[in-house]
Amino acid sequence: MVDQDYEIPSSFDPFADPEVADSVPFSGRGKEYCIHIRVQQRNGKKCLTTVQGCNKDLDLDKVLKSLKKEFCCNGNVVQDKVLGKIIQLQGDQRKNVSKYLVKADIVKKEHIKIHGF
Repeated sequence: MVDQDYEIPSSFDPFADPEVADSVPFSGRGKEYCIHIRVQQRNGKKCLTTVQGCNKDLDLDKVLKSLKKEFCCNGNVVQDKVLGKIIQLQGDQRKNVSKYLVKADIVKKEHIKIHGF
């Protein structure tokens, strides 16, 4: 057999955790964080809006009460093991929630990510 002097390159895994966590923007540390607003399809035309990644110092129950009153919809706060506390609202409220969070000075506009169809 012949010894080979070259090394086989390893493949890049885009879903792997980064080695240096401080280099990741919006990692939820300190004042830099990102709020993700998503819509989930339920049955038929019904859908659900979720807001995750809020600052841990923020009282989500008060924010939820204000959102429900502002948009005339129902909602609740759900505790997830991995993601933390998540606000759920009835209907597609993505644009309304993002405008409200900016107007209420809870988060800056560049820290909001809107996902969905």
